[in-house]
Amino acid sequence: MYAFTLERPTTLADAVKLAAAGAKPLAGGQTLLASMKLRLSAPEQLADLSGVKELTGITRDGNSFVIGAMSRHLDVANHADIQAAFPALAYLAAHIGDRQVRAMGTLGGSVANNDPAACYPSAVLATGATVVTNKREIAADDFFQGLFTTALEDGELIKAIRFPIPKRAAYEKLRQKASNFPLVGIFVAQSDSGVRVAVTGAGNGVFRHKGLEDALAKAFTPESAAGVKIDASDLNSDLHASADYRANLISVLTQRAVAKALG
Repeated sequence: MYAFTLERPTTLADAVKLAAAGAKPLAGGQTLLASMKLRLSAPEQLADLSGVKELTGITRDGNSFVIGAMSRHLDVANHADIQAAFPALAYLAAHIGDRQVRAMGTLGGSVANNDPAACYPSAVLATGATVVTNKREIAADDFFQGLFTTALEDGELIKAIRFPIPKRAAYEKLRQKASNFPLVGIFVAQSDSGVRVAVTGAGNGVFRHKGLEDALAKAFTPESAAGVKIDASDLNSDLHASADYRANLISVLTQRAVAKALG
């Protein structure tokens, strides 16, 4: 790890000033610190966001949950209101990584990093959530832009994410045993406006699957999902799984997610 300085702002305004001046925001550190230890990343200054109270908290606002960017995965997993009204999100949070990762990792850090195999981006995209920053509000469809790339500008920090509560939803994934990242993860959400299906782990970033969405909008059943042919041409192929295997997983996991959502 290269030498760096650590700043600990206690207000959002101070954190924004540090980020605008070039400091790298440190949320849960589950990706950043690991990359620094491997000398794959060498920021000269870190801004630890853990002391910024404005970035914490979970509240219900009408038919939505507003979750602070610095909320830990365990905070979401154990929140009684989320467990009752949006169990799919609580389940996703409860099955990220291992207990140590869930105790330190944050919602905002995961979404801002946009790892192509992260779990949270699939929930954000599938529900049509809104990313609230210190500058603006960004729709999920506009936020994720590819491998480790988002719509965030330099110095822009995620404050919270607003999740609409769907009528039905479920998350299913198959873990890669060594890393606990999903080979493929599927988040299915049904609302009054239709069905959204988000896929993580299979491509160069989280994405929606229009074929599955169209089929499930007509008939929200596992059989409907099973009838959709999954194209493997743009999917990842690596030492853990081929593109064809991931394509099959998208189909199988979507069927399971729909069955779970139906109860």
